[in-house]
This record gives sequence, structure tokens and C-alpha cells, in this order.
Amino acid sequence: MAKLSIRGTDKFGCGAFGARRDGGTRTHVGVDIVTIDGEPFHSLNEGTVSKLGYVYKGNFTFRYVEVTKANGEKWRYHYVQPTVELGLKIKIGQKLGDTQSLQFKYKGITPHVHFEIIKNGEYIDPTEIVENE
Repeated sequence: MAKLSIRGTDKFGCGAFGARRDGGTRTHVGVDIVTIDGEPFHSLNEGTVSKLGYVYKGNFTFRYVEVTKANGEKWRYHYVQPTVELGLKIKIGQKLGDTQSLQFKYKGITPHVHFEIIKNGEYIDPTEIVENE
């Protein structure tokens, strides 16, 4: 699979896995894939749509799509307005939805989809899997 285009450092921080957040009190648990606002976003894995959620508690603007692989890994794509339904079987490259603009919440941030993988209850660096498949 192709190398992901990861958001570099802007005034909101770095898009790499493990980057410091909130003054170092936490780390970034995914990677930020550079996108264009409103463009279609396609799945990087096959599996089943297992969750359609909201990124921020109490905020019903920003959405995410979770696709669970047969091995139990959960692949989450944040800032994607879903065009899929729960339970749908997904193939690699299938459209999940359209990317959402973050500009009214984070003015000037690089447009991106936050992408994370949860394996055995732990967040792992998505580039180690996606870029090596």
C-alpha cells in the first residue's frame, strides 16, 4: 500500500503518531492523513462498519466511521461524514464518506482525517501496518 501523507507540524501540533498534545499531558493516538475538505474518503481496510460515532462528546458536528477487521482490529476514521451504514461489509478502497472541514473549530489547521488503529485494546501506529501491507 502507498505511503500515507501525514500532516506535518502546524500551529495545532504534529499529525504523527505519538506526538505530544496538551503540553505533553497526552500523546496523539493516531495519524492525521492530509486531505481536501469535502472530498470522498475511502477505506484503507476491509471489514465491517461497526460504529458510526461523534468525535467529541456533546458535539454532533464531527463524525467518525469505525471498520472492524476479521481479526478484531478497529480502524477508525475521524472527521468523515459517513455515507455507509452499520453492518455494511467494506472492501479496501470503498467510499466511507466525505471529509469534514475543521476550519471553524481549528482555524488554519491542515485539512485531514485522523486515523487510528486499536489492536487488543491498544492504540498502535497505523503507518506500521498500512505502509507495510
